[in-house]
Amino acid sequence: MDDIHYREYKILLRPERFFDPHQFEVYWHKLCLIAAEFKVGVTTNKDAFKRQVREVLFYDTPDYDLYRQSFILRKRTFYTDGWPEPQHELTFKFRHADLETAASIDVTPHLHGSANIKFKEELLPLKDSVGGMRSLYSHNCVLLTPGLVLDEGLERISTVFPTLNEHCPAQKGSPVSLVNNLPVEEVQVNVGLFDFGHEFEAKATLSVWRDRPTETTIIGEFAFQAKFDRYDAVHAKARIRSEEFFKAVQTEASEWVQLGATKTALVYSFGQKAAVGHE
Repeated sequence: MDDIHYREYKILLRPERFFDPHQFEVYWHKLCLIAAEFKVGVTTNKDAFKRQVREVLFYDTPDYDLYRQSFILRKRTFYTDGWPEPQHELTFKFRHADLETAASIDVTPHLHGSANIKFKEELLPLKDSVGGMRSLYSHNCVLLTPGLVLDEGLERISTVFPTLNEHCPAQKGSPVSLVNNLPVEEVQVNVGLFDFGHEFEAKATLSVWRDRPTETTIIGEFAFQAKFDRYDAVHAKARIRSEEFFKAVQTEASEWVQLGATKTALVYSFGQKAAVGHE
């Protein structure tokens, strides 16, 4: 569980670019042209622009004790034809810029049922300029519809994720609630697949996050993710091509790029209370 099996490349996109649904297609067309320059194969899905709607909620203490210790607690609810599905997804993750630190955190839950543990390398642009690249490493635990009430307080959550007993012991009695009272509406399209050669492929998505009460767009994101059995088995030429493509998307479509941190960091800094971020 401490071996990297995913590499995800993410670029934040300016919210004002997504003034109508057609903009997903406009940006995808730009990506396809850039991919051709770098001999990256592109497959566009049959239902590439069918929009999926989800509600995304982040939970933390009033002082953001989880986030300050590099933990993220997120609930995601899926909608079909405007109605919430009975199952929801709970993600508990530890994200850090240091590989060994991220690998050392055990996110295994003490809860009945199956847990999907994922260890990812996330590639992001530099915070202050386009054309660069930096890494964050995230250890994720994904649970489907766990019997955990998130506003019962940090002590209850710590019984499910015992690593918090070590990293947030002084805050165990703190209440937990929705971060910045901000429910996020996520609209996502699963646009297609990039082929970087040597069996290194990545699924691509485009998404927009909105402030649900006002329907104001907070941020957009382009992402593509590759899965593999062994990190050191990824072919060097394919890895380099994926990184060159990632940098070129930033520079050749710079008018779309929103520099900064991550979508999560934007939620935590939403409104008047700014969080001290680790991302």
